[in-house]
Amino acid sequence: MRYRPFGASGGAVSSLTLNLSVDTLARGEKPAHELIYAALEAGINAYSLETADPVLAEVLGHALSNVDRKLLNVSLKLGAGDGRNGSARDFSAEGMTGAIDRCLHVAGLGWFDLAILDEPGEHELSQSSLNALKALRATERVKYLGVSGEGEVMDAYVSTGAFDALATPFHVNVDWRVRSRMRAAREQDMVILAYDYFPEALNTEKKAASVNQPQPVKKGLFGFGASKPERPKDDPLAGAGTFAFLHRTPNWTAEAICLAHAMTDPNVASVLVRATDPERLAVLAAVPERDMPPGLSAQIEMARVAA
Repeated sequence: MRYRPFGASGGAVSSLTLNLSVDTLARGEKPAHELIYAALEAGINAYSLETADPVLAEVLGHALSNVDRKLLNVSLKLGAGDGRNGSARDFSAEGMTGAIDRCLHVAGLGWFDLAILDEPGEHELSQSSLNALKALRATERVKYLGVSGEGEVMDAYVSTGAFDALATPFHVNVDWRVRSRMRAAREQDMVILAYDYFPEALNTEKKAASVNQPQPVKKGLFGFGASKPERPKDDPLAGAGTFAFLHRTPNWTAEAICLAHAMTDPNVASVLVRATDPERLAVLAAVPERDMPPGLSAQIEMARVAA
């Protein structure tokens, strides 16, 4: 595992953050404990609670109880409810304060390193809510405040200077607006966490080949400007200029390439990954130790600008 600085705290965060959700508890509490133990053995010191579910918080707290708290980085996502059916979005001061206090009480963690607001809308976050979050930070129940999302409203939240971290989707074909937002966040010394590193649009060769596929050019006068004929499927250059190569790189899966690419960006402190069993976690945890094949980064850039 590799580690990077986490803000101005002087602490270090593993390049992978294990994201925990209600799915983590699908097979029961014991398998959930085993998953977290496997993450610790792999060198992962960062954990993110996707919801304020007290049961999930208690499971995480129990699994981490024998580890020095100062060596861990634990975050909690706020505003998305507790992850159960019927739970509503709640960015009120009372709702967020109550969620943090309940989770801290059952988990016994002492504090959360980061509280992340889950895609708040333009008018969902009131001044009283911001004041409550600042009060939580002043009492050190929360060390840092962050915001998560990909909508244009995120630009406004980044520009306020009220947040210490930005959680954003980041993958090989991410929109230029996201890259611009990440630069703006780094200029304000915000910690950047990446998620959605392997989107659905890239999970099969057929889908990956269709991403950024250049459109045929219509014929002009006397046939000038006609599109070139498609290459046969067995042509070594078939799919050139697309992301089809993600599924053709020897000894690498498309997901592993996308994960490695996300970690190569120096602006990204950690990448959020999902796993429900130790076997899948082991596959993901092996990626940070691998170096991407020569030329792969260039292929990614060529495919990204092909269209």
